[in-house]
Amino acid sequence: MEKLPVMREDELLRRVDDGRFVLFFTADWCPDCQAIKPAMPDIEQDFSDAHFYLVDRDENIDLAADLNIFGIPSFVVFQDGQEIGRFVSKERKSKQQVEDFLRDLK
Repeated sequence: MEKLPVMREDELLRRVDDGRFVLFFTADWCPDCQAIKPAMPDIEQDFSDAHFYLVDRDENIDLAADLNIFGIPSFVVFQDGQEIGRFVSKERKSKQQVEDFLRDLK
């Protein structure tokens, strides 16, 4: 999974303007984030039509605030530059929950 560099919201929207993109907001100190990280390669493989980005919430605090990401781990999905779904909360997420969320997106 590619780590998203520090950027503003307008830069992000240009980056996600063609295709499906899954942003995984996380932080090194977050135990719930660390719990889902080992499952991410399998999730990426199962949803290979999407581009996955790891977004360090602390490094990209302004971007997280612009996107109203306050709890982590969180997932935000863009399709051709438009947000189409988010799985945002401070609760621990299982591999199955993340896959169900991604599968249910149109």
